Amino acid sequence: MENIYLLMLVALVALAVADLVVGVSNDAVNFLNSALGSKVLSFRTIMIVASIGIFIGCVFSSGMMEVARKGIFNPGEFYFNEIMIIFMAVMITDILLLEFFNSVGMPTSTTVSIVFELLGASVAMALIKIGMDNGSFGDVVNYINTSKATQIIGGILLSVFVAFSIGAIVQWISRLLLSYNFDSKPTWVGALFGGVALTALTYFILMKGIKGTSYAKESFDLIGGVTIKDFLENNVFQIVMYTSAFMSLLSYAFIQFFKFNIYKIIIGVGTFGLALAFAGNDLVNFIGVPIAAWQSYEAWVASGLAANEFGMGVLATKVPTPNLLLFAAGVIMVLTLWFSSNAKKVVKTSLDLSDQGSIDERFEPNFLSRTLVRLATNTSDLISKIIPNSLNNEIEERFRVPEKFTKEIAKEDRPNFDVIRASVNLMVAGVLISIATSYKLPLSTTYVTFMVAMGTSLADRAWGSESAVYRVAGVLNVIAGWFGTAIIAFTAAGTIAYLINISELMIAVLIFFAILLLIRNYINGKKKSTSGIIEDGLVQAESSSLQGVIHESAKNISKVLGRSSKIYNNVIKGLSRHDLSELKKNKKQINKLSNEVEKLQDKLFYFIKNLDESSLGASNFYINLLGYLQDITQSIEYISKVSHKHINNNHSKLTLNQIRDLLSIQKVITELFENISSAFSNKSFEEIKIILKDKNKSIGLLEEKIETQISRTRSSEEKSPKNAALYFSILQESKDLMKEVMNLIEEYYVSYDKSVKPAKPKNE
Repeated sequence: MENIYLLMLVALVALAVADLVVGVSNDAVNFLNSALGSKVLSFRTIMIVASIGIFIGCVFSSGMMEVARKGIFNPGEFYFNEIMIIFMAVMITDILLLEFFNSVGMPTSTTVSIVFELLGASVAMALIKIGMDNGSFGDVVNYINTSKATQIIGGILLSVFVAFSIGAIVQWISRLLLSYNFDSKPTWVGALFGGVALTALTYFILMKGIKGTSYAKESFDLIGGVTIKDFLENNVFQIVMYTSAFMSLLSYAFIQFFKFNIYKIIIGVGTFGLALAFAGNDLVNFIGVPIAAWQSYEAWVASGLAANEFGMGVLATKVPTPNLLLFAAGVIMVLTLWFSSNAKKVVKTSLDLSDQGSIDERFEPNFLSRTLVRLATNTSDLISKIIPNSLNNEIEERFRVPEKFTKEIAKEDRPNFDVIRASVNLMVAGVLISIATSYKLPLSTTYVTFMVAMGTSLADRAWGSESAVYRVAGVLNVIAGWFGTAIIAFTAAGTIAYLINISELMIAVLIFFAILLLIRNYINGKKKSTSGIIEDGLVQAESSSLQGVIHESAKNISKVLGRSSKIYNNVIKGLSRHDLSELKKNKKQINKLSNEVEKLQDKLFYFIKNLDESSLGASNFYINLLGYLQDITQSIEYISKVSHKHINNNHSKLTLNQIRDLLSIQKVITELFENISSAFSNKSFEEIKIILKDKNKSIGLLEEKIETQISRTRSSEEKSPKNAALYFSILQESKDLMKEVMNLIEEYYVSYDKSVKPAKPKNE
């Protein structure tokens, strides 16, 4: 039996490595968000600073490992074999849960997931023991540290609402005092802001860094013979006052004499501090359980007792974690930070929700987001009526957003928000985590950093009338995911613990399933990054000249017609085979295309604003172009919709003659669309001229088929009114589709012809 536990231990170590990778991928948002969003530091610099913070934080995290051993359950109530089942269930659940959140690009709390996994597995094992001993359900409290669990749930609720509120208030005050023109303010203003921010971040680093080391419990004569930990906790006011004065003077010197950007320093220090806090606080979430299992195994082997006889009271004692393990964990976390594509995906979600400008909104609005936005808008309007106009105008001026956020559309160097918001994000998150640490309150760093960023976004008016319902919906989705994490983690870990208790073979089955899931998600991620899905997406024109817009638009026309051809083919194929599943899949494709065209329409305002005064003619061309693209997608959408409805309602199949006619039309339309798509893709504009000459031929074919169907309907050959209605609808809409395509390429060709011909001299 000893071999099975040794194998379990090996499996736990392997799971710990995998958990480190998926965990860091999710939690990178905690400390990278502000630095990446402000773009005031290079990506390389940000990564180096964060890597140093993570590595140092790992070394300081030894004391946090106690959570996995005795923080959630009472170890003395379990035997060694039961503890190993709990630990296996926790690690398998953790990897599956975090990988799921990573795959959808949503940040979640690794702290909450590990805590509720430990709780769920412990409760399941406790219930099994109670059932075997014929005990009562109320005996569960003897096995579980209920007070700690209650604290954690309270901490979750507290961190969400407090972090959001404090972030919003501090950002509003900061923007009111500094505005967006903070660079033009007197030196002392930047120095004072820098002093406050650096003091908050320095104290945060001291609380989360030094306080977590073994040195923190040693006493020194320099600080009155007390320990560093006690000194930090008992002299908060003095430390803050002296540090503020020193940091303000230092900031003044940096700005005035060395011409340093003090905000770069704040963001760099804040990124380091949050990375250090993440590693120091959250490393236990990834390796705490395997280390506890290893220490349990060593104690069990030394005891010489049977696995079901050796009580785990040994876990209640404090055991230091070997520095070599912490070092190895730090290396894995740093490598993951640099190379994980999932980390970038999770960070993108947070940055998109915080963006000051216009973006492709990822989340769809819902009833709750619309209600909250409407309530907030009405409240804001009411307050504006109460405040005097002069004060209102002054506030509006302070919050006036610079053109770099509102004019440019898709520039790589455009920040998501400015350095003031980035600094407030880091400063407020640091202060809140420091306060929670000093009062020993369980607090999720993910919840704090994310909700602070959302609060500052609201206060900074990043959630305007154009984007609020989408952003609020996104935040609600993330919060729902957080609370869902606790429920899912508890239930899944308990279920897995129960299955392993039934048969130890379930360990191999579950690990195999976890490996398959990781491999599948990795392959899917690679496919998405290398497939043509991204290349097929429609792109907003960014040129400011007519000729540039014409050339850029050629790609979109090629993509729309190429994808429309495939969708049309699938509709005819589905109808001819009476295949409902084919038409269902097709509806998704046309909806996706329609949404992309709609997004181009939504960005029309920004496109026109970016045009040069000498190129305003490009706006008419582009507006007409988008109109034709929208007409084309609407025609394809209608054909797809009526075809799906017909088969979904179980109406009779089309006749053989109707199917033959549709296949002949499909052949002509497919050939035409492919030729046009190819011409635009290769920018062979002379081919467009040839296609335009034959436009009446293609439309004539459709008119001929309509006449044929009229004859069938008048004769006894056509017996189904539904079939006739469907067929006429497809023919008429296909005819309109052809006209729209021809109008599109004609508009394009005429505009292209004008743009390349040299203007005639005025004297001619």
